[in-house]
Amino acid sequence: MTIAYACILLMGLLPYVAAGIAKKGFQGYDNAMPRQWLAKQTGFRARANAAQANLFESLPLFFAAVIIASVVHAPQDRIDLLAMGFVIARIAYLICYIANWPTTRSIVWLFGMICVVGLFFQI
Repeated sequence: MTIAYACILLMGLLPYVAAGIAKKGFQGYDNAMPRQWLAKQTGFRARANAAQANLFESLPLFFAAVIIASVVHAPQDRIDLLAMGFVIARIAYLICYIANWPTTRSIVWLFGMICVVGLFFQI
């Protein structure tokens, strides 16, 4: 498994980390209606839930970029480096979202998107 493919696996799991943070402690959690419960949350729980949604939204483009770059035999070291950059950016994004640092969150989001675009430029 390449580093980039391991990054795909890690990114596929990261939204579930955000979901776990949103549900941390399960105070009044309603497993029968979890989306309604999450919609009523505030503070870090609401931000973690929003981060979860954004993390899921970013997956298709990242997955496609890594897979396409690999299929066309772009230099593996560049694919790995850009994939790791994306993962680091998305982990930082999650931290910034939960900590309520919107400007820093936007900066790391942009860095992550630059990594994905960079993967496409390897093609």
